[in-house]
Amino acid sequence: MSIGGFNSFISRVLHIVRFISREHFARIRASVRADDAVFLQQLHDAGGAGLEYGHSAGNESYRRKLVKYYESVGIDVTADDLMITVGGSEAIFMAMTICLNPGDEVLVPEPFYANYNGFAMEAGVNIKPISSTIANDFALPPMEDFERLITPRTKAILICNPNNPTGYVYSEEEYAQLRDIVLRHDLYLMADEVYREFCYDGTQCISVMNLKGIEQNVVMIDSVSKRYSMCGVRLGTLVSRNKAIIAAALRMGQARLCPPYLAQVAAEAALDTPASYFREVHDEYAARRNCIVEALNKIEGVYCPMPKGSFYSIVKLPIDSSERFAQWLLEEFEYKGQTVMLAPATGFYASCYLGHDEVRIAYVIKREDLLAAAECLREALKVYPGRKTTR
Repeated sequence: MSIGGFNSFISRVLHIVRFISREHFARIRASVRADDAVFLQQLHDAGGAGLEYGHSAGNESYRRKLVKYYESVGIDVTADDLMITVGGSEAIFMAMTICLNPGDEVLVPEPFYANYNGFAMEAGVNIKPISSTIANDFALPPMEDFERLITPRTKAILICNPNNPTGYVYSEEEYAQLRDIVLRHDLYLMADEVYREFCYDGTQCISVMNLKGIEQNVVMIDSVSKRYSMCGVRLGTLVSRNKAIIAAALRMGQARLCPPYLAQVAAEAALDTPASYFREVHDEYAARRNCIVEALNKIEGVYCPMPKGSFYSIVKLPIDSSERFAQWLLEEFEYKGQTVMLAPATGFYASCYLGHDEVRIAYVIKREDLLAAAECLREALKVYPGRKTTR
């Protein structure tokens, strides 16, 4: 997607969003994250009369405590393998800037988190999309598709697991295929693993940090945003056993002096969150997922895969344009004084011809609200002028 294309997508979304301010609409947010989970408001006493600069790599106490967290989920690293960043966003940008030169290419299965476009453009890197499809619930594309796109400028593969926006979780077999292609072409493998705790039906989230034979090729991106519902804290982590990558990240970090101190204090406290909290959150999200997927698949012409992770899914609708439909819902439609807001899937594809009959949903609201949203969507599809005929 070009810079202009990405910006125009954001502009269209903002144009649509402004309509939800209408007072006569009861907003049902089915795609914008506004988690109603309990936010952990734990801050230790910072001590002293003021807050001084911290270490550019992050407070040592926080990094050491993070090591214990990673150990608890089966990832063996040291504090020296961690670079604390200003959100997962800075970690992604650092990874792209360090591992690729301007003009280099990174392969990314699409649909993907739209902000990858912005980070790549800022780093001067070209995203080469590899299309996955809703027909097989967005499984990893065949390795032949990767091989066809690899050129001398290809330096990395970027994945998100569990995935935003599809909810797909890569299997051990799929990771083995990625490991083999990384070895064959000496590529970096960058993995956005911020949804690690959100896996369902016994599905296991495999970390790239545990792939054997490519330890020096792997960069993991992590964040506290989703795990503890602390999006506004803006704290992430870049993790790699490649000392050159960590050294380069540290030099970049020195330019912004240090990650936010109070955010690290809050995140360090959050690491003491009891396991019972995660069990409750897991069970609630699984119930919400089951609720909305079942409701959507009962609507004629609609298909929603059963996501195995995160709290998103891409939904296929019998419509002519997801962007027009999303805007029509907010401007021209209401049912029982309500409407529903959806994210057009076109913004998650780099290929301009994909996503026009797909939307992304987020099951981050109460089950009764999800059911109301599904009912509203069902009634909207009955009267939408651009509805496609289904067989």
